Amino acid sequence: MTNTVDFQKPVEAAKNLIALQTETLSKTVELQKKSGEELVNFFKSEAEKAKSLKTPEEVIKFNTEASTSLYSLLKAQGEAFTALATESSKTVMAEMQNFGK
Repeated sequence: MTNTVDFQKPVEAAKNLIALQTETLSKTVELQKKSGEELVNFFKSEAEKAKSLKTPEEVIKFNTEASTSLYSLLKAQGEAFTALATESSKTVMAEMQNFGK
């Protein structure tokens, strides 16, 4: 008895996984680029605002507001990366489940 082994399905699954990895890496690079640009713009804006500070009270208020804004920006960026990772993970798992069928 001779059974032929069908390698087409595993090859297609591997191709699909590589395509998904490539897509995810591309999205990650774009997200990193966007995050970097947001941070640069944030610090440029804050540096410009800091030029007009005159009193210690203004400095303290500015520092508090800038820190709050920075942490909010970083939180949003972290959430964006988490969403990308979650989406990618679900897509890969769905592909792996299709492979088993």
